[in-house]
Amino acid sequence: MHETRKLVLLSLLVALAIVLRGIEEVIPSPLPWVRVGLANIMTLLAMLLFGVKAGLLVTGLRVFIASLLFGTFLSPTFMLSFTAGIMSTVVMGISTRYFPKAFSPIGTSVLGGFTHNLVQLLVAYLLIVKHFQIFYLFPVLGLIGIASGFFNGWVVVFLYRQITSQMQYLLPQPPKENHKKTCLK
Repeated sequence: MHETRKLVLLSLLVALAIVLRGIEEVIPSPLPWVRVGLANIMTLLAMLLFGVKAGLLVTGLRVFIASLLFGTFLSPTFMLSFTAGIMSTVVMGISTRYFPKAFSPIGTSVLGGFTHNLVQLLVAYLLIVKHFQIFYLFPVLGLIGIASGFFNGWVVVFLYRQITSQMQYLLPQPPKENHKKTCLK
């Protein structure tokens, strides 16, 4: 029962990530290729609640399913999103696992946003543009990644507090088996 509830919660996080990705499609953007990355809120939340593997699962499923829904599967957009999403999740995972005292969820989210934009730029250079001038966008994309990471991290902190205060109801611990010691004489 405990594993089933955990699976249901992870499924909800994936579904919410896809919904947030869809909402971003209709939010006007100052630049055509810039988004806040609201779906990453669910990735970091999954990582904090269930671990790095859960965060990678949410990212992978979100990118895959959203690409099918929005018609970008196996396109350059998919490759940019998938590669940057996985790499930023790995960086966030390293920070939460190995440096939990150095990086708050907000700091972890800032690292993820910055990494996401850096990797997207590198992949765009390797697959699409192949002109060094694309890296002139890095300062702007870096600042956008930091700002969106800060916003997303703040939302994660709020949600994490709310969810963990209700965790005993969401994921009650399975009853522990009563182990009796037996003595063989």
